[in-house]
Amino acid sequence: MGYVFEFNDAKAYEDWFGHPEHRQIAERESGLMIDMLKPSSGDSVLDIGCGTGANLLYLLELGVQATGLDPSPYMLDIASQNLGNRADFHRGYAEDLPFDDNSFNYATFMTTLEFVENPQKAIEEACRVAKDRIFLGVLNKYALKGIMRRVTGMFSSSIYNRAVFFSVWELKQMIRSVAGDSPMSWRTLCQVPGSSRILKPWIEDFRLLQRCPFGAFTGMVVTLTPRFRTRPMKMRIRSGRPSGAVTG
Repeated sequence: MGYVFEFNDAKAYEDWFGHPEHRQIAERESGLMIDMLKPSSGDSVLDIGCGTGANLLYLLELGVQATGLDPSPYMLDIASQNLGNRADFHRGYAEDLPFDDNSFNYATFMTTLEFVENPQKAIEEACRVAKDRIFLGVLNKYALKGIMRRVTGMFSSSIYNRAVFFSVWELKQMIRSVAGDSPMSWRTLCQVPGSSRILKPWIEDFRLLQRCPFGAFTGMVVTLTPRFRTRPMKMRIRSGRPSGAVTG
């Protein structure tokens, strides 16, 4: 089942997002998702682990049909207050999505895999319900900021104590095991702690810098391709003797 955010967790996240600097970070992460996913108006997207709906807000501004899923009723309550009826919300778990195959154009994870019990199963489910692309946004295991979070967690209580961080290589391995050789690409943001204050945004947006595998946030997009299994089929041929001589 993984970790389900409690009331205090949901309130703390909403308060965190209300800080201008934190909101700027979230905007950059969602901007990377949109740039890589390239959704169009009228497309449908499922945000798995939607939390308070912050990520869905940026998708709705593009005219996307948005659906959010989260196991925490407290997160969903805040999301409903923030977005009203602009999005559909469901309570459920990433490893067992309550949707039919190919129900959405896209599926997204935005710092969700860190808290699920079985990340590979969650990716498998996302590939099942999406028919075009999936986006995975995770906190980088080998980023300096990620290391600092884990060290801080040794001495104080933090939500990050509940999280499992991923590297670019671990993400690629999980995706390959689920989606085979489907095309994928990745980019990172926030190469050093406090980069939103130290570096100008246009420097952070430099594509070559985003190919560094040690940025604090990793975005990866997977273009889903159909996979078929073949099996040999037996052919039955009826043999028989001619009933009579053939003359000409």
